Amino acid sequence: MANEDYLECIVRIEAEEPDQGTDGIRSVEIAQRLDVSKASVNKAIASLKSQGMVEQAHYGKVRLTEEGRSIGAAVWRRHRMLRAFLTDELGVEFDRADEEACKMEHALSEDTMDRWIAHMERDGIKLVD
Repeated sequence: MANEDYLECIVRIEAEEPDQGTDGIRSVEIAQRLDVSKASVNKAIASLKSQGMVEQAHYGKVRLTEEGRSIGAAVWRRHRMLRAFLTDELGVEFDRADEEACKMEHALSEDTMDRWIAHMERDGIKLVD
């Protein structure tokens, strides 16, 4: 769950700041976005490196592998879907929906999420950033 949050965070930074993500993301940027210590980021990055999800030269910038990017993008898509459902369908305030989507995105299977997303898209609900 936590590792997915790190992958998602890197995908989001790359999407929001494309010129920054071309040569990798600084650990301090990840720490700021997730509101965690740099030591926590370093520990998570070490774990992700051992799983083949990210690449990083010794204390250099972090770059996603193809597999890491795929997982991070899928988590970010689930997050957006859940947030859109909570705000558009249930009227939940955006910040609260964003926080709760972050918790919920890890709990559902890929199959359930794909079906839910397809249902929302058929109903015309857009998965905005």
